[in-house]
Amino acid sequence: MRRHRLLLQLGLALLLLALIALLINNLTVNLIRTGLGLGFGWLSRPAGFALAETALPYAPSDSYLWALTIGWLNSLKVILAGLVLATLLGVAAGAARNSGNRLLRSLAGTYVALIRQVPLLLQLLFWYFVAFLGLPSMPVGGLIQLSNQGIQLLGLNLSVEFCAVLTGLTVFTGASIAEIVRGGINAVPRGQWEAFRSLGLNEGLGLRRIVLPQALPAILPALTSQYLNLAKNSTLAIAVGYADLYAVSDTTITQTGRAIEGFLLLLLSFLLLNLLISGGMAALNGAVLSRVRRSR
Repeated sequence: MRRHRLLLQLGLALLLLALIALLINNLTVNLIRTGLGLGFGWLSRPAGFALAETALPYAPSDSYLWALTIGWLNSLKVILAGLVLATLLGVAAGAARNSGNRLLRSLAGTYVALIRQVPLLLQLLFWYFVAFLGLPSMPVGGLIQLSNQGIQLLGLNLSVEFCAVLTGLTVFTGASIAEIVRGGINAVPRGQWEAFRSLGLNEGLGLRRIVLPQALPAILPALTSQYLNLAKNSTLAIAVGYADLYAVSDTTITQTGRAIEGFLLLLLSFLLLNLLISGGMAALNGAVLSRVRRSR
């Protein structure tokens, strides 16, 4: 039996190596046909195109490398903000789905059911063309200025494209996180609910202090997948004209004809970002599990 397993593993390894060799051969043949070769010297040439949104100073005379860096920072900005807001929305909606308030529970259930049935691309287009481009110019409470040119919030100027992408990613991912949180809460024994009620704690305090900490080991693994999905889904920002890494890479590839190098850089950039997310969540999960073991 053991010998059969070793032979099977060896066969799979050989198959994988053959597949890699085939891909490398196809890449080499295509590079020879184009006559371009594989190189990254073009990264230092002027980009020659403008970007509607920049986290750092940028001009068309700057290099392609700097343009891609600005695109990566724009992606990072919307992804990090989306992770925080989607988590808050998802936890709130997931807790509401277990609420004793019938109206609150129904509203949360409707939100989750509706949002999960509509493709993210359609939601992004809705938020961009219907919600934000249709905003009237008006101040809100003195700290927020709304208009179809963008939103000014506490001195920050947020473009319409950024707001549409951020809202779409937050609402869409928040619905999935809500289901994860609901499942994690339901995994906590009902005796824990009765215990904090017997101590005189209200539902909200008991949920935050007693139930959610115990639900975290069941929530975090699935939450990691949703965080990775949000990072990958951010590439749909190109549909509303947001200058993220994917959009800048697409323009760069079109101008330079360096499709292979462009896609390699795009792949490595998102691989690095996803590894950072996975590593951070793994560390958090490990810390939570250690705390749970010590409490026992």
